[in-house]
Amino acid sequence: MLKILVTAALIAASATQAFAQFEGTPQEQAACRPDVRKFCRDVKPDSGSGAFLVCLQQHRANLSKACREVLESHGQ
Repeated sequence: MLKILVTAALIAASATQAFAQFEGTPQEQAACRPDVRKFCRDVKPDSGSGAFLVCLQQHRANLSKACREVLESHGQ
């Protein structure tokens, strides 16, 4: 489950090579895409997939309700 969340965050962050390598549900991608772009734009795709999850967790209080629900649905 964590892999799906991290994947969604990574995909949402960039349309680079990392985008092509990972999968996530379209709903999860759409839910967190704006938050990743807003709060995690300094995270590089090659930083490792966990970097996006850490970023989202650090900004949890400011995340959209939809993205928070994605995190919560994966136990984050």
